[in-house]
Amino acid sequence: MDNAEPSARLTCVCLFRHIHAVSETRRRVVWMGGTRRELGAMPRLVRRHVGQALDSAQCGDMHTSARPMKGPALRGVVEIVADFGGDAFRAAYIARLTHAVYVLHVFQKKSNRGAATPSRHLQLIERRLEAARWMDERGEP
Repeated sequence: MDNAEPSARLTCVCLFRHIHAVSETRRRVVWMGGTRRELGAMPRLVRRHVGQALDSAQCGDMHTSARPMKGPALRGVVEIVADFGGDAFRAAYIARLTHAVYVLHVFQKKSNRGAATPSRHLQLIERRLEAARWMDERGEP
């Protein structure tokens, strides 16, 4: 038996987009800060949607509602877009690190400026991204 973590030896079956894909590994999810609690406070359908997108990320795939965030400081960060009842919900994660999928921020978008993500959310994502990279380099997720 190899020295891989138990979660890294699991077989992953992704059931999204009505396609069954099997891969050798399923990466674990690390919730940065209060992201898990924040997601838990969102409507059930939003939680389900974000969960499906994160499941795709764990399998090395990108969900149809996920898109790369723009900006050099956010290289590798993916944003999940979930609209529900006229409200916009977002989750940001990075899956390009070695040990895990890191959920950086989850929030309800309340911007009056169209598609732009408010700067306070971007700054929090950048800080948590730095912390996730630091943790991943040390193998501490």
